[in-house]
Amino acid sequence: MAVLRSVPLTPDDASHLLGPVEIRALATRLDLRPTKRRGQNFVIDPNTVRRIVRAAGVTSDDVVLEVGPGLGSLTLALLPAVAGVVAVEIDPLLATQLPLTVAERAPTLADRLSVVLADALTVGAADLPGPAPTALVANLPYNVSVPVLLHLLQTLPSLQRVLVMVQAEVADRLAAGPGSKVYGVPSAKARWYGDVRRAGSVGPSVFWPVPNVDSGLVALTRHEPPQTSAERAEVFAVIDAAFATRRKTMRAGLASWAGSPAAAEQALRAAGVDPSARGEQLDVAAFARIAEHRPGRE
Repeated sequence: MAVLRSVPLTPDDASHLLGPVEIRALATRLDLRPTKRRGQNFVIDPNTVRRIVRAAGVTSDDVVLEVGPGLGSLTLALLPAVAGVVAVEIDPLLATQLPLTVAERAPTLADRLSVVLADALTVGAADLPGPAPTALVANLPYNVSVPVLLHLLQTLPSLQRVLVMVQAEVADRLAAGPGSKVYGVPSAKARWYGDVRRAGSVGPSVFWPVPNVDSGLVALTRHEPPQTSAERAEVFAVIDAAFATRRKTMRAGLASWAGSPAAAEQALRAAGVDPSARGEQLDVAAFARIAEHRPGRE
């Protein structure tokens, strides 16, 4: 993949984007039947993909990782704005078609695109061509959106910014802070990697097929994890245990993790956490302190 400076599109060039007529014609030509199993709901509104690119804040220096590019709606909007796009697609039919679509609709930008046929849940840095991606911008498959996001943040430390579209309820959970009713495992784990915020809402009418849920945009700006002697996996184990049964006190919720309620209380007090607190009250730094004091940890 050649790394190039972007050439902004003129208003006339906007015709390279895919609208509802083009999406349906392309699907018909490919005999494509979108499946729920792969979360295939394709964006058919050019204004929505333009909005996503603006919200992502990408520049001509960025190499963008896009997961689940589908028929290329967002890909075509990203290419003029960035140095390159690496699109990870699990569907062989779509992975084969995407470069052809870009070559047809935006031929001067085609060398900025690389397509990787892979599962985003297992893809790693060694699977990606060219310079390491600096941003993740994607309409994530809703059935695996959180696992994919967390996997990529862990696997690709080069990712400094994220703008993803996910189911609205998931967006709320990811962006929730301690004390919120929907703060939980995704919220705390995402904050290990960066600052998270809601970046907008998207209605179902911009998709084909039309989903029965609303969507939301979530932005993440990476920062260093909390300073701790505990490994990420150790901290995440505390988070998982704390939210395994909501509304339990931390003393009760961490009993299995620590070996007993008494051992859990000892670890919590050593970490400066009230044993009667609940998981939804704690930030990721508190979970990290607790992990440092697990009984038997050297």
